[in-house]
Amino acid sequence: MSEFEKKESCEPIKHCKEHDPHICLGKVVTKVPVVLAELTIQVDMDAEINFPEPVLEIKDIKKRVKITQCRLLLPTNKLFIKGFVRKNIQYASPSIDIQENNTTSIASDMHSYTVDLPFETITEINHYISKPVLPRVNSREEFDFFVSRPLPTGFPEKDEVQTSDLSQFHQESEQYYNELPYCELISSHIIEWDEATNRQPLPGSSPIEEGYFTTAVEKMVLDFTIKVLQNQQLRVASTTNDA
Repeated sequence: MSEFEKKESCEPIKHCKEHDPHICLGKVVTKVPVVLAELTIQVDMDAEINFPEPVLEIKDIKKRVKITQCRLLLPTNKLFIKGFVRKNIQYASPSIDIQENNTTSIASDMHSYTVDLPFETITEINHYISKPVLPRVNSREEFDFFVSRPLPTGFPEKDEVQTSDLSQFHQESEQYYNELPYCELISSHIIEWDEATNRQPLPGSSPIEEGYFTTAVEKMVLDFTIKVLQNQQLRVASTTNDA
């Protein structure tokens, strides 16, 4: 019997058995993320980019928005946001050392340069889809016990000092561990303008209007959409588990 026939004669793989999940009926309390707000924020950016080598021309730029901080400062409506735009710039770098005495062509190599452009902004949430659960404030109270002691020499024998005991400390405290709102990045839209600021012609007899630069100024308008969420307890009512 061949090896192929041996494989064909093997028993088929058994499939797993599916089970219906157990579902609680009635009024159930659950803890789920609740959307507090969804908003689009605009940030204007202006930066200078210094390349590590001469640039003949930019071929492509890939961008990615990253949020590093998104904090809703309760009980206010202020939203503090920090992040950066990661830019990967692909460009052609001319071989200037072999460019002399060439008037018809330019030799260049492809390179890439990655830079992070930071941004930060503060905005206000004017309309909540769902109200946030405000943080409960911690409390701390001190209390003392009454003590009575005889007075030292020089006071009447029947007199006593009545006060609290300085050698003891008593306190009742209460702490709450509140749910902190958080954000999710939904989408981003970027309009940018990059312009060389120190462009100069290639050395020697290079083709007309060809040159290189090492510094570019970038102006960018960034629009990004985020969701602000908070874990909250909700009551869910059900009367049947039929589909």
